[in-house]
Amino acid sequence: MGVKVLSLVIASLAGVAMAVQGSINSALGKIIGLWETTFIVHLVGLVLVTFLLFGCKLGDGCWDRFFQAPWYAYLGGVLGVLIIYGVVRSIPQVGVAPATTAIILGQVFTASLVDHFGLFGMQKISFSWYDGLGTLLMAGGAWLLLKQ
Repeated sequence: MGVKVLSLVIASLAGVAMAVQGSINSALGKIIGLWETTFIVHLVGLVLVTFLLFGCKLGDGCWDRFFQAPWYAYLGGVLGVLIIYGVVRSIPQVGVAPATTAIILGQVFTASLVDHFGLFGMQKISFSWYDGLGTLLMAGGAWLLLKQ
C-alpha cells in the first residue's frame, strides 16, 4: 500500500473518530454543559497524551526545539477548544450528519486556501477548477443532506 493511500486511510479513520467524538461529546454536553464538556474532553486528552509521551515514551524527544516553532504553531490548543465547543453546540441542534457535513465543508474550503497560498509553512498547491467543482459538489450534497 502506498504512502498516500495509507495517509488517506488514516485521515478517513480520523473522520470516523471525529463523527463518533462529536456525538459522544454532545451527549456529555447535554448532561454537564458545553464549556464543562470542552474542559473534560481536553483534560482526558491531556491525561492520555501525558501517559503516551512520558509513560510509554512515544515522543520523538525534541523538546529542545520547543522555542524554534513560530508563534502560530501553538494555537492548536485554542482552536481545539473552539472546535470542541462548536461541535458540542451544533450537533444537538441540527444532527450529526448535517453538522459533520458543515464541518467538512468548512475544512475543505479553508484547506484549499491554506494549500493555494501556502499558509503556515505548507507547500503551495494551486487551486484548480477541479477543486472548485469538487467543493461545489460537496456543497450541493450538504444542501441535500440539510433539506428536510
